[in-house]
Amino acid sequence: MSDKTNQQAVPGAVLSEQQWNGITQAIAGLNKDQLTWVSGYIAGMAAGQGGASAAPGVAAAAPEVANDNVLTILYGSQTGNSKHLAQAFQAKAEEAGYTSKLVSMADYKPRSIKNESHLAVFVSTHGEGDAPDDAIELHEFLDSKKAPKLSSLKYGVLGLGDTSYEFFCQTGKDFDARLAKLGGTAVIPRADCDVDYEAQAEAWTAEFISALKDDFGKGSAATSVAAQTGAAAQTLGASSTYTKKAPFKAELLDAQKITGRDSVKDIRHIEISLEDSGITYQPGDALGVWFLNSPALVTAFLEELSLNGDEQVSLGDDTLSLSDALSRKLELTLSYPNFVKAYQAATGSESLAKLMEDKATLRTYMAERQLIDIVRDHPGKISAQALVDAMRPLTPRLYSIASSQAEVEDEVHLTVAHVDYEAFGHRHQGGASGFLCEHLEEGGEVEVFVENNDNFRLPDNPDTPVIMVGPGTGIAPFRAFMQERDAQGAEGKNWLFFGNPHFTQDFLYQVEWQGYVKSGLLDKVTLAFSRDQEEKVYVQHKLKEYGKDVFEWLEQGAHFYVCGDAMHMAKDVEAALIELIKTHGNKSEEEAKAYVVALRKAKRYQKDVY
Repeated sequence: MSDKTNQQAVPGAVLSEQQWNGITQAIAGLNKDQLTWVSGYIAGMAAGQGGASAAPGVAAAAPEVANDNVLTILYGSQTGNSKHLAQAFQAKAEEAGYTSKLVSMADYKPRSIKNESHLAVFVSTHGEGDAPDDAIELHEFLDSKKAPKLSSLKYGVLGLGDTSYEFFCQTGKDFDARLAKLGGTAVIPRADCDVDYEAQAEAWTAEFISALKDDFGKGSAATSVAAQTGAAAQTLGASSTYTKKAPFKAELLDAQKITGRDSVKDIRHIEISLEDSGITYQPGDALGVWFLNSPALVTAFLEELSLNGDEQVSLGDDTLSLSDALSRKLELTLSYPNFVKAYQAATGSESLAKLMEDKATLRTYMAERQLIDIVRDHPGKISAQALVDAMRPLTPRLYSIASSQAEVEDEVHLTVAHVDYEAFGHRHQGGASGFLCEHLEEGGEVEVFVENNDNFRLPDNPDTPVIMVGPGTGIAPFRAFMQERDAQGAEGKNWLFFGNPHFTQDFLYQVEWQGYVKSGLLDKVTLAFSRDQEEKVYVQHKLKEYGKDVFEWLEQGAHFYVCGDAMHMAKDVEAALIELIKTHGNKSEEEAKAYVVALRKAKRYQKDVY
């Protein structure tokens, strides 16, 4: 809904704007039955002048709940996993008869936490221990002087992370520590979940719900509210028919290299058919891709460890050959501490034991190597079953979708950097990128699913200007944005900041961008080819250079988007954004940072980073 529509809808003679905003936030995401119940309940209150009378035909269920406790379920999610776990948790709470409320941290007012009696927190960590964008405000509030005492709060925290990174589940740890410091009581210990989180999350859910049974009682009338934005509710549609656990078997239509012959990068434009799937997606969403490990990599493991690929191993409830497990079920191309620990214990490697004594040294070592490198560096004997037990399950890779269905209909396009390099005397490839770019032939089958990203959306009003910062493969979602705005006939201005090493080799989708400029859809293109001059130039430098115009666009209501590298680029871009707001908005450092926070809260500053 546009700002203009909002203004027209506020019945100023009856409600203040604050009251109207409170009502719309409270009912956002309710289904038809829930809206009917709420409308009847409010009508009953009106009929009774605020008394307990219910509207005719409306069951007075709410007052009959065993007690006034409400289990508020908050999720902060960068890619959607925390959201899905929170939704599954609410379903279990509802089965248990608990009154619950599901809220994205992006839509939660931090000061409301003082009113909570029971709280379940699901939150991921990305980058260097950073909170996901929708959790930043609450995360910072709980660590501020404004945070209230929470001596009556009972809570539980489930964090999602990746042990490959140093600050594993740091945001979950932060929430747990801050809630405890404010006087809250953890009902059960925090869960720190790795990428293979399903079993641990399910066990934690069952334990937490069981621990609350005395507070909520048995057989109480369950009430659940999904307090999501309208956009979030809409995305739980046809695309959810196929999921991470039940993907669609799609066909690879094309995998075309779009960087030049002499480029240092191998970037492919991938086209996949979704025909007959019924899958829908929106610009800003991601595509989950399941893949098979390289046959050469599987063979290397078997040879290095002198194992028989036909030997049968157990993986969960399944029994399969070692070759099949290594090909389809296990993570081979990323290094992680649990493998090092288990492999060292099985082989008794003294060199690996010494390396493990210094965590910082070990992390640096792992960051540069795949599992096969560790096996080659520290040879030893390990059984087939012990090897499988040392590895973690393979997980799908998420790619920002580079197309709009308004343009490509039953296809989905990706922009994939083929990870392919020589190191330690051997060729290395990325798991999913190698599969898509080399090992999967055109017409071949690939299992996919859509991951909705409601934190990266075009403005509802097509007349709103947008600024897009997407170097490298970060260009992908902005190709989708432009296809969508072209189909909409959008009047809003569009400005693209793009960067890569060389103009002649690395200007991704150059002809398409030039076409949008010629048609007038794309108002500005600002390029940063870092190696085309002696001094390296990146997108953040261009943002500062054009800072006056960027600030003017922001003052005109522009939405600001960033896609790409989270560790360096995104942080440098945010620093440049704060600097240009200081300079051209005549603001202090604190005021400029507050300006950026306000943009984020208004969902005018959105990031899709990895």
